[in-house]
Amino acid sequence: MTKNWRDITIRPDTSVHRAWEVLDRGAIQIALVVDGDCHLLGTVTDGDIRRAVLHGKGLDIPITEVMNANPTTGLAEETFDSWQRTMHRHSLRHLPILDTRGCVVDLVQYSMPLEPERSTPVVIMAGGLGTRLRPLTEVTPKPMIPVGPKPVLETIIENFAEQGFVNLFLCLNYKGEMIRGHFGDGERLGVNITYLHEDRRLGTAGALSLLPQRPQEPVIVMNGDLLTKVDFVRLLTFHQQQGFVATMAMREHQQQVPYGVLKIGDGYVVDELVEKPVERYYVNAGIYILEPQTLDLVPEQKFYDMPTLFNSLMDKGEKVGGFPLRDYWVDIGRVEDLERASAEFSEMFG
Repeated sequence: MTKNWRDITIRPDTSVHRAWEVLDRGAIQIALVVDGDCHLLGTVTDGDIRRAVLHGKGLDIPITEVMNANPTTGLAEETFDSWQRTMHRHSLRHLPILDTRGCVVDLVQYSMPLEPERSTPVVIMAGGLGTRLRPLTEVTPKPMIPVGPKPVLETIIENFAEQGFVNLFLCLNYKGEMIRGHFGDGERLGVNITYLHEDRRLGTAGALSLLPQRPQEPVIVMNGDLLTKVDFVRLLTFHQQQGFVATMAMREHQQQVPYGVLKIGDGYVVDELVEKPVERYYVNAGIYILEPQTLDLVPEQKFYDMPTLFNSLMDKGEKVGGFPLRDYWVDIGRVEDLERASAEFSEMFG
């Protein structure tokens, strides 16, 4: 833990010059940009400021023009080891810790963790048609579209292998023979690959009925068109600690209302007027952890999607959770997102 982390918090209207003074006084090479409720808006390091100066930016501009607006963070509910893993994977020296509201509650420093091999089964949904990426997908299945120097699915598999997950199941349908031909049994990438072939489209959960046997431990399920730096061990640990039967990774989405919003009380009295508020809510990130018993609800070889499975579990009174994912994440399902992922690949995965 970092003592007196509140001394290195700054407001978004703080000048770069003032932020540099805070960095110098704090002596830990990072400052946290927060709003009035201590909601984390970004982080800034001395390196961020030096780069801005080299690019001709003045010291009187607000720190929001220099800060990292999408920093990697940890959750207050996680363990110290999980925080350390996150910092190791992202080459960070410090990690802001947030509560359920996204507010800063601590700042931790890095010391290196170890990485064991894991038996957890991983199911990757790689059978999508990729209709939004046509004509690219008329020849190449979506998971095999290159992002950087390799197919996006290869980056996904390498990410799992790096974290010790070696037992992979790839669900195939559209042009599945190309995927099978490229990866084979997975030995080249240090994993064991078993292929599950969908004779027809089974949805984001239906293909789980093709598993050769019911797993004995939680299953990680992921869409095969995601480029992400998510720490799967961290996600799995969170799922188990919280006692969920199913956990869905979720992304915070922000949307600014372009009008003044009125809150109306009894008798149409205006209680509050907020000008152009920013609404924050969570959306499905396409990554899941499922306890073995949840698979009993998946029908045999019928179309069945993940939202239906999660709603069925909640209807039965099961404990279902969400994990706020703040790591790098891009769904390459649209041309503009594919182009963004390609442009960012060397920086994030180089």
